[in-house]
Amino acid sequence: MIEVTGIDHIYIAVSDLAVSEQFYDLVLVHALGFRKNAFALGDEPHLQYACRHFGFVLRPARVASKHEPYSPGLHHFCFRVDSAAEVEEAAKNLCAAGIQATQPRLYPEYAPDYVATFFEDPDGVRLEVTNYRKNRRERHDNWYKTAG
Repeated sequence: MIEVTGIDHIYIAVSDLAVSEQFYDLVLVHALGFRKNAFALGDEPHLQYACRHFGFVLRPARVASKHEPYSPGLHHFCFRVDSAAEVEEAAKNLCAAGIQATQPRLYPEYAPDYVATFFEDPDGVRLEVTNYRKNRRERHDNWYKTAG
């Protein structure tokens, strides 16, 4: 039986690699602790930010248009941290770096223990940081104990 164990990488096409690099350095390296490297693929520069679990890659866009979260494709990307306290710390780090992140708060309409902060990248891609909630932990821990 095949088991997907996680997301390996996400690619985001950006309109201005230099502008996005400055933004994602603040968000991913300074606020969330990712590591960064650069590489070329097909003669195009790419920037990879990696945490222990997956890579988040920036590549140059081939079409110039602002991201529209309600058109087909990516609506938003959510980073998960361990606790509500870490969501608060991430939001504090983002705001200290000049990123306009929302005040972290509880969103009971999503889940009873859902705490999150939201912000956008320079192209309008919606980003979120949320906590590792009880239902997600239970799903992970009990995957083989329950059917479906």
